[in-house]
Amino acid sequence: MVWIVGAGPLAIEYSKVLDSLRIKYSVIGRGKKSANKFRLATGHYAFTGGLLNFLKTKPVIARKAIVAVNIEDLKDTTTKLINYGIKNILLEKPGGLNFQQVEDLNILAKRKKVNINVAYNRRFYSSTLKAKDLIYRDGGIQSFNFEFTEWIHSIEKLKKSKKVLKNWFFANSTHVVDLAFYLGGMPKDMSSYVSKKILWNNSKAIFSGSGETTRGAMFSYSANWKSAGRWSIELLSAKGKYILRPLEQLFFQKKGSLEIKEIKLINNFDKKFKPGFYEQIRAFLSNKKDDGLLSLTEHHNMISVYKKILNDN
Repeated sequence: MVWIVGAGPLAIEYSKVLDSLRIKYSVIGRGKKSANKFRLATGHYAFTGGLLNFLKTKPVIARKAIVAVNIEDLKDTTTKLINYGIKNILLEKPGGLNFQQVEDLNILAKRKKVNINVAYNRRFYSSTLKAKDLIYRDGGIQSFNFEFTEWIHSIEKLKKSKKVLKNWFFANSTHVVDLAFYLGGMPKDMSSYVSKKILWNNSKAIFSGSGETTRGAMFSYSANWKSAGRWSIELLSAKGKYILRPLEQLFFQKKGSLEIKEIKLINNFDKKFKPGFYEQIRAFLSNKKDDGLLSLTEHHNMISVYKKILNDN
């Protein structure tokens, strides 16, 4: 039995995959409105009243749990699950509202000997898996660069709390930053710069940096949230450049050529389900170790990198 905590849009996506895998699950929601939407979308009923009331019914401890609640509630929800006795948790990104919440949760998980993976599903995109395989065959990454520009004009219109908007880099930009360093390795040496220009939420807006990873790959990055741009990653091997732009697609520029060709992907699961979800959940449910699953401890270790990018040391 698996518990899905939350009954919103992400919970619906998780349920679709669990249904396809024929995994039994219970859904723990909070309000009747989201529970009704969940039932209409999936055909399954969700418990209403919140996690605390659900736990008061003394249900049998689930083998695994998926936390798919709002960012503001990630830490509190996961803490309740840990204290109830759940030992394996897939926690929606970024694992907490801010760095401190992730640190607190990591300390608790270690003390209680709970395995928590943070759901950075882009690690399981068909494009990511194909790029990993091709680069391995090429002999590895020599260098890479990435961009994490955010579309502020769109973000301003989202119904997000001020707390989330203030931490937008952690809440959203880390989706691409995590993927870039997952493919290229953890930074060993790194220089970073931010401009003095700030946004309406007092966040930093223009970023630039470079360095070398523990795998010996050179890297650089940039982002300008006050101008044009998009998420992208370019990975360079001895044979050429692999381009993830958009991240769901993969292109290749052969060494000595100006032509950029799209690499066809076998991505049936990414078409049928939310991209990356099927392979991510299958890895989470398996007893085999998968390096695509980001442990909470590894995620916590990345905080020093995120602080460096923000010049927040």
